[in-house]
Amino acid sequence: MSDKNSIFPDFNFPEGELLLINKPYNWTSFDVVGKIRNSLKPLKLKVGHAGTLDPLATGLLIICTGKLTKQIDTFQAEEKEYTGTMVLGATTPSYDLETEVDQEFPLENISAEKIKGNVKLFLGEISQFPPAHSAIKINGERLYEKARRGEEVERRARQVTISEFEITRIELPEIDFRVVCSKGTYIRSLVHDFGTALNNGAFLSKLTRTRSGNFHLKDAYEVMGLVNHIRSGKTQTEPAG
Repeated sequence: MSDKNSIFPDFNFPEGELLLINKPYNWTSFDVVGKIRNSLKPLKLKVGHAGTLDPLATGLLIICTGKLTKQIDTFQAEEKEYTGTMVLGATTPSYDLETEVDQEFPLENISAEKIKGNVKLFLGEISQFPPAHSAIKINGERLYEKARRGEEVERRARQVTISEFEITRIELPEIDFRVVCSKGTYIRSLVHDFGTALNNGAFLSKLTRTRSGNFHLKDAYEVMGLVNHIRSGKTQTEPAG
């Protein structure tokens, strides 16, 4: 990734800026928005993100400020690209490392050929259920809030498109992959379903968003580098004129 923390363009946040951020591990997307919004006080600007990343995921997060927040839906609808690692032979309730393993499966009958052959089942338009531990709202409450209380979670299938799905490394129980997909795709669900299709189990252990539309992670800022630059007062933070 290019180091942009010491070389910043001139920003005009009230008029609207699109910021590419490398979301840190264990930060929520809202944490990133909050850091940037707080650094722009007392302007009280609108700041929002286009496409949520789970706390345990890293990578490209698009942040919009000022008048550009009106275009968030447009940026959010763009195709996404991810790289990640799944662990075969086990499942977790959250489909990732947020929760503990609840089932284990033998790997003796799993071969590289079976794994690579399984990929074709997930190319094109597919139906998937969001994880119970997700931020989708049902009747005004996020699913993960119900799941954490141990309540039964109602989930609705959605149609998503997987245009590319590539296995890049197999060292069982770990499998590395790259995915290009449509808006709304849950990579955790893709991994869970991938394990199920092998008559086994799988959960996501690592995920990085590398691209959203024509925007790439290599061009992103480290969040605290950008925040410190804004707080230094070396950028335009008031409307022109």
